Amino acid sequence: MTDPEPASPAQAHAAPVPHATPITAPPPPIDLRSGSLFVLAVVASVYMLHWAKGLFIPLMVGVTLSVALTPVVDWMERWRLPRVLGAGLLLFGALGASVYAAYALADDAAALIETLPEAAQKVRDQMQAQPGDPQGTIQKVKKAAEGIERVAAARHAASAPAPDSGVTRVQIEKPDFSLSDYLWTGTLGLAGAVGQTIAVTFIAYFLLVSGKTFRRKMVRIAGPTFTRRRITVQALDEITAQIQRYLLVQLFTSLVVGVASWLAFLWLGLNHAAVWGIVAGVLDLIPYIGLVVVCGATALVGFMQFNSIEMALLISGASAVIHAIESYLLTPWLTSQASRLNPVAVFIGVLSWGWLWGIWGLLLGVPILMVVKAVCDRVDDLKPIGELLGT
Repeated sequence: MTDPEPASPAQAHAAPVPHATPITAPPPPIDLRSGSLFVLAVVASVYMLHWAKGLFIPLMVGVTLSVALTPVVDWMERWRLPRVLGAGLLLFGALGASVYAAYALADDAAALIETLPEAAQKVRDQMQAQPGDPQGTIQKVKKAAEGIERVAAARHAASAPAPDSGVTRVQIEKPDFSLSDYLWTGTLGLAGAVGQTIAVTFIAYFLLVSGKTFRRKMVRIAGPTFTRRRITVQALDEITAQIQRYLLVQLFTSLVVGVASWLAFLWLGLNHAAVWGIVAGVLDLIPYIGLVVVCGATALVGFMQFNSIEMALLISGASAVIHAIESYLLTPWLTSQASRLNPVAVFIGVLSWGWLWGIWGLLLGVPILMVVKAVCDRVDDLKPIGELLGT
């Protein structure tokens, strides 16, 4: 019996290798230090946005206004009108129209405020005068509450220890209403509003006059490579287009709400129907709060005019129906065509910015989310955030 010949090197190299179990690397441990730093950075950013809102709000409003008006200024420039003159005419014309509209509505607003005590008394009388119940349910509840208060006061006086002799009783009285203090506080608020308006106007004006200067600077800052500059240009184009489409949608829906409210109020016989239509259209720009203000104000005005709770509810209900159709049918469809944002993310984002900046946060929440999504979609590390915000 002969021994088998040894395998050649080629045969040994071609021999099958037994199947080996693949070795998987263990998952990287969670870096608590990086997570903690990220949380601290988010908290610090939120605090900074709230603390410096006096700076950020005019800046964001000015930037948004300049983005919205850039196509108009470009059109004026194509007709041989310098940007300096075109931007000035456009901005100060819009500012003058806003001041005139506020002045025209000032008398109606003052008259409405003066009738608030009378309206409250009328509502109280209407609710107390129930058919078949002369005293009214509310009057009975009020008398029962007064009786409970008297019994509680008597027990408290009986259980309280007698004051020692020589002890002076101290009673804190509220100061009387001071008209001068009220006027001073109102003057400070008006001066702050005027200052904010001037700041927004000049920020928008300088951005409109500069044209594409800041755009070219941001492209240069993005980096020396062509890829980074291309990505920056794409992000800026998307941000500009989405904000312009969104503002056009808001303008169109506000116009629809104003005209529909005017026609509905005119049909119901409400005085100054055109004025209240303008108010409804303007307040439609403020999410959530605008609807509440319009419904409450129109209900009060309708009750003062017709002296009927039914008519007040009918007028307020008509306004609510118009806003509901606009908010749940028209605006979602148009917004889905103008942007690629998730409705849930928009709702949470608008509430968050409203918590930070109040009414201005409600107005600027969607444009800010558009900017964040456009940036996150083009940065690899931030793409999960862009996916979360998208549709």
